[in-house]
Amino acid sequence: MKKDSIRLRPFALSDIQRLAQLANNKNVWDNLRDYIPHPYTEKDAEDYIIFCNNQNPMTNFAIEYNNELVGTIGLILQKDVYRKSAEIGYWIGEPYWGKGIVTKAVELMVEYGFQNLDIIRIFTGVFDFNIGSQKVLEKNGFEKEAVFKNAIFKNGKICNEVKYAKIK
Repeated sequence: MKKDSIRLRPFALSDIQRLAQLANNKNVWDNLRDYIPHPYTEKDAEDYIIFCNNQNPMTNFAIEYNNELVGTIGLILQKDVYRKSAEIGYWIGEPYWGKGIVTKAVELMVEYGFQNLDIIRIFTGVFDFNIGSQKVLEKNGFEKEAVFKNAIFKNGKICNEVKYAKIK
């Protein structure tokens, strides 16, 4: 999947060092859920890459910008009565923030999800202080559905979660 200088591709084991380097950044981690380890090691990167490459269907991809790994994006397929929905998640390394990379990556991921997976809704929750991610979603036609007040506890602080969704 490619648009301009942005490409989504499967991870390779050769990505381990670069993935660990980008993910081992507190400023990146501050915008992620706590199940993502910090510090982020090469072993964490290897485990994640193996997990991604064993998925069927594949729903997690490397984000490339100008042929260089800069982050990751994925969909978590839901179950039971939510089985027609998927949660989107993504991050890129701090040196690449503000360049429009994630906006295009989300566009590609949404297109992939709606065309290749049996889903009709893609949603996510964003920490209220992550204005950049909110703008990415809005540029991609996601609608703000709700604000969950005091729903997040991150770095010792309580914050709101802003819920977004896009319907096929």
